Amino acid sequence: MSEVSAQSKLQHLEKRSYTIATLVTDPAQYEVMQQSFVDFGFGDCEFLKIDNTGEKQTCAYNGLNHMLNQASGDIVILCHQDVRLFDDGRAELDARLDELDTSDPGWAVAGNAGGVSPGQLALRITDPHGADQNIGHFPCRVSAVDENFIVVRRDARIGFSYDLSGFHFYGADICMMAQVAGRSAYVIDFHLAHLSAGNKDPSFDKMEAAFLNKWGDALSARWIQTTCSLFYVSGEPLKRMAGGWIKRPFAHLSKHTPKAAGWK
Repeated sequence: MSEVSAQSKLQHLEKRSYTIATLVTDPAQYEVMQQSFVDFGFGDCEFLKIDNTGEKQTCAYNGLNHMLNQASGDIVILCHQDVRLFDDGRAELDARLDELDTSDPGWAVAGNAGGVSPGQLALRITDPHGADQNIGHFPCRVSAVDENFIVVRRDARIGFSYDLSGFHFYGADICMMAQVAGRSAYVIDFHLAHLSAGNKDPSFDKMEAAFLNKWGDALSARWIQTTCSLFYVSGEPLKRMAGGWIKRPFAHLSKHTPKAAGWK
C-alpha cells in the first residue's frame, strides 16, 4: 500500500464516529452493556436510549427509527441491552467496516448473525445456543440480520418500515429497505456475547404475517404510470418482457380513458 493511500485510510478510520442506540427495559442490564462498550473503545461515542420500563412501550420499528433520526454518529449501532463486548472492540469494528467500504462501497447494514439463503446462516456470536460460533466466510452477504446487533451507515439514509410495528422481523425489514435503496447487508466477523437465546412470544406469528403482507404488497408486480411514461415492473423476466410487448397498445388505450385528462 502506498504512503498516500495508507494515510487516507488512517484518516478515514479516525473520522468514523459511532452512536450506540438501545431500547431499555432493564436499566441495570443496560448499564452493564454500556460499560462494556466503554471498556472496548467506545467511551467517547454518543449513547442514545429509549426508556421502555413503563407500561407504555415504544415498539422497535418506531423507537429505532426515532434514534436513527436523532443519531449524530457516522455509524449507528442498534443493539439489545443484553449484548456484551468481551472479545472484539472498536478497533476490530473499524477494521471490519473498512473492509466493507473497500469490497462493497454500497453496503448499508451489518450484523453479527443473519440469514444467507434457505437453511444457511452466517454467525459470529456467543449466545445460549453456543460459545464462539463462527459460521460463514466473512464478510457474508445476507438477506436479514439478527436484531441483537445491527450496524447502520447513517449516510445510507435508510430506516425501518413505518407500517409495521412490534419487536420481531425488524432485522429483515431494514435489510429489505437497504435492498430497495440499491444497497446491501452483511454479517461481519465481529464477536460479542448476547445473553438471550431469542423469544418467540405470542406476537411472533402475527408479526410474521404482517411482514409477509407488507413486503408481498410492496414487491408485487404492477403497472406504473408516470407523467411521461408507462411501464410494467416485475421481478420475473418473462412478465417484464410481456409488459414491454403490450406497453405501446396499452399506453395508447390509456390515453383515451376518461381518467387520462392532463396526461400527454
